[in-house]
Amino acid sequence: MRTSAQGLDLIMQSEGFRATVYKDVAGIPTIGYGHRILLGESFPARLTQPEAQALLARDVGAAEEAVSILVKVPLTQSQFDALVDFVFNLGSGRLASSTLLRELNARNYAAAAAQILLWNRAGGRENSGLKRRRQAEFRLFTTGTPAESATEPAKPEPKSVPSSAQAHASGTAA
Repeated sequence: MRTSAQGLDLIMQSEGFRATVYKDVAGIPTIGYGHRILLGESFPARLTQPEAQALLARDVGAAEEAVSILVKVPLTQSQFDALVDFVFNLGSGRLASSTLLRELNARNYAAAAAQILLWNRAGGRENSGLKRRRQAEFRLFTTGTPAESATEPAKPEPKSVPSSAQAHASGTAA
């Protein structure tokens, strides 16, 4: 299964576009549509939209693969899209070790959906942007339509930070 246009839109709206390196909520150097800068990557110049979209396609592909491997039960397109957004944001390791995945693979779809809402913390504190994102994922997972106001609008470009190469890491969850 591949992420639909609706799923990609959720990711792009949630992440926003940044042409220069910035630190995400977990303090990880990031660029484009939420691309966490990996060891050996460097982005000394502003990123163009086509470059950001290429990084997004690669990152979404990795999230799709993780969801396809980890989830052992049938999914609707909107459930798949919601889980791809979740993995894109938090990383496959978080899904792999989660109660969300255990409930889902036990065919407890409602319990799995409820688990999505618990992943709204960064640095041990509830984060309003993550809360909105989780609500959009929950709604997409359960109804097939993300709430229009659930995603955080793109923020203005923050001050650039040095693009020192760091390994991909993920935020803190509940």
